Amino acid sequence: MSAQHEDEELLPSSTPGYKPGAAKSVDEYAKLDAEDESLARWKASLGIVPGATSGANGPKVTVMSLELASSTLPAGKHLIMDLQNPAQIAELKKNPFTIKEGVEFNVRINFKVNHSIISGVRYLQVVKRSGITVDKMEQMLGSYGPHPKGEAYIKNFDPEESPSGMLARSGTYHVRSRVVDDDGEVYADWEWSFKIGKDW
Repeated sequence: MSAQHEDEELLPSSTPGYKPGAAKSVDEYAKLDAEDESLARWKASLGIVPGATSGANGPKVTVMSLELASSTLPAGKHLIMDLQNPAQIAELKKNPFTIKEGVEFNVRINFKVNHSIISGVRYLQVVKRSGITVDKMEQMLGSYGPHPKGEAYIKNFDPEESPSGMLARSGTYHVRSRVVDDDGEVYADWEWSFKIGKDW
C-alpha cells in the first residue's frame, strides 16, 4: 500500500461549506470586543488575556500521552504511551502490548496548548492487520487556547469494547495515530501495535 493512500486514510472528515476562519493570536482574540466586560471575564477564565503567551515559539500543541484505561486492568497496571519518549514509541511499534478480549476500555489523550488558539482538533487512527484496514476512528477533541494555569488538557474518548474470539486473537494490529486541526496542521503522528489476548 502506498504512503499516499495511508495519508489519505488519515485525513479528517470535512463539512461541506465550512471554511475555518483566519488564524488569530491569543492577543488578537483578547483585544476583540474588549469593551464587553462579561465577554472579557469569560475570555480571561480561558486564559485569553493580552500578553498571556510569551511568544509563538515552538509547536502550538504538544501531545503528551495516549492511555488505554479500563476497570478490568489489574491493580497498578497502566497502558500509557509517553509520546515525548521516542524510544518508548519505537518499542511499542516493534513489541505490541496486549489488550484483553471482550472488555470495555476507553482512550484518554493528554495534550498541552503552548500558544495560539487551536480549533477543530481531532484524533485520527487507522488500525490494520496483515496490511488490511480493519478499523478507522476519528474523535473530535475540540478547540482550545492555552490553559489559564499552563496545565495540560485531558480528553476521554467514548468507551469501546475490544474484539473477542480466536480470530481476533490471531495476529498483530498495527496502528497509525495522528492529531490534526481544522487547518490541517499535524501536531503528532506516530505508529504503534497491539495484540488481543485472553488476559491483560
